Amino acid sequence: MRLDNEKPSDNVEDRRGQGGFGLPRGGSGGSRINIPLGGRGRGFSMSTIIIMIVIYLVFRFVFGVDLIQVFNGGGMQVPSGSTEVSRTDTDVGGANSANVTGEAGKDFVRRVLGSTERVWDGIFAKMGQQYEKPNLVLFTGIVQSACGRAQSAMGPFYCPGDKSVYIDLSFYQDMRDKLGAPGDAAQGYVIAHEVGHHLQNLFGVAEQVNQQRAQVSEEEGNVLSVRMELQADCYAGIWANVSGVFEQGDIEEALNAASQIGDDRLQKKSQGYVVPESFTHGSSEQRARWFNTGFKATDINQCDTFGADQL
Repeated sequence: MRLDNEKPSDNVEDRRGQGGFGLPRGGSGGSRINIPLGGRGRGFSMSTIIIMIVIYLVFRFVFGVDLIQVFNGGGMQVPSGSTEVSRTDTDVGGANSANVTGEAGKDFVRRVLGSTERVWDGIFAKMGQQYEKPNLVLFTGIVQSACGRAQSAMGPFYCPGDKSVYIDLSFYQDMRDKLGAPGDAAQGYVIAHEVGHHLQNLFGVAEQVNQQRAQVSEEEGNVLSVRMELQADCYAGIWANVSGVFEQGDIEEALNAASQIGDDRLQKKSQGYVVPESFTHGSSEQRARWFNTGFKATDINQCDTFGADQL
């Protein structure tokens, strides 16, 4: 992907390290340790707290190990000058992709989000409307959103309550290692798909679907969910084409990612058989096809999955 000249978005909030034990990594306010005080058998004595602080300072400034990062799943950061590499310095997407778990990953995400802002700013302007940009929150492990508490195991998600996309960048490692979907175009597709849900929120589609789902059976509600997900895939395809950031081979990379996370393929891997009526995101074929539909679209209305007779 060509992102060097893309303006990074200012709408990215970094909450990495604030989950788990509530021990943030870094930040201008310094490290905060949430220790319960008072209550028999529940808290720590003042002497114990002092000992814990001393141990932390010794590890931090003598051995160069930040225990706060260790407890939050960040791995031990190797002291400056070491020839070893920490977990956050691994190459996630392949030889030509950004490191998407460290600071380079944050820059990558900011540039991808910036490209979506540029694309949808232009499309909304042509429709005589102003695009309201979403926020994107980076987190590790556990995060609190307006939609409730979420774990990284759930994967990236969009919360309409605070109009924010949430992503734990370790998901990209899972895409490469567990799902067979490596590469920066695949990673960009994930963000563009979640931004697609933001568009549905702005258009009022999400609210309409939620109202309809409350009035139908679970199976019928699943079909509505599939239509929503496929439309978000289609919107991601529009971004891929209009943004101009894709290079040779990127479309195949994104189509592969869409295919690898189809309900049928995931169910086959996890339980050995497929239950179509339980699909909530669409089959591999559907997801790849609707992304490609968006990539070839000349009008946003071509992503109307709710009006399509066949998905």
